[in-house]
Amino acid sequence: MNLVIFGPPGAGKGTQSDNLVKEFNLVKISTGELLRNEIKNKTPLGVKIQTIIDEGSFVSDNIINNLIQNVLTNKNYLNRLIFDGYPRNINQAKNFDLLLKKNNQKISCVLCLNVKEEIIVKRISGRQICSKCGSIFNKFFNKATEKNHLCGSSYLVSRSDDNKKTISRRLTTYDKETFPIIKYYGDQNLLKEVDGNQEIDQITEEIRQIIDSLET
Repeated sequence: MNLVIFGPPGAGKGTQSDNLVKEFNLVKISTGELLRNEIKNKTPLGVKIQTIIDEGSFVSDNIINNLIQNVLTNKNYLNRLIFDGYPRNINQAKNFDLLLKKNNQKISCVLCLNVKEEIIVKRISGRQICSKCGSIFNKFFNKATEKNHLCGSSYLVSRSDDNKKTISRRLTTYDKETFPIIKYYGDQNLLKEVDGNQEIDQITEEIRQIIDSLET
């Protein structure tokens, strides 16, 4: 089973992907993580990627496609992958289809987390991270208290880019680049829409039911 999970910033893709990894013994693939690993390991490609980033440019689709190709040829990952936020544009989606076919694999379904903009803004702008223990809280949905956070409020910090202006820009980018991909997979009858406005465990249960229906 290979899955793709989409959703706007703050939709909870990472959380739900991690849950699916544990429950269905999948391997999560994030292009950001793949790029960071190449840089960390100082491979020839990693050096090239670091240079591109240092120049303020974007990593090309060709580089991303090569990284995905390496993943798909790994027999340990055969038909047990979940792609978090990939592909990011139509060209990547079409090339992804070619790579899957080349490696005798296919997508079982594409999950799309739909979340209202006002909830996304609260999820991101309300995010607080403890600089001491790394725990993540939210001023609106999961407040840090003396019971659930022993480090104290002085360690709670917010990311500088977790503001309404940046969030709005990220959402605009998502609408422009990702919605066409959603239609692309919808036309292939692979798309399964999920109500991402719910609580985490409710979203997980809805996704579980979708996956169970695939296996029957």
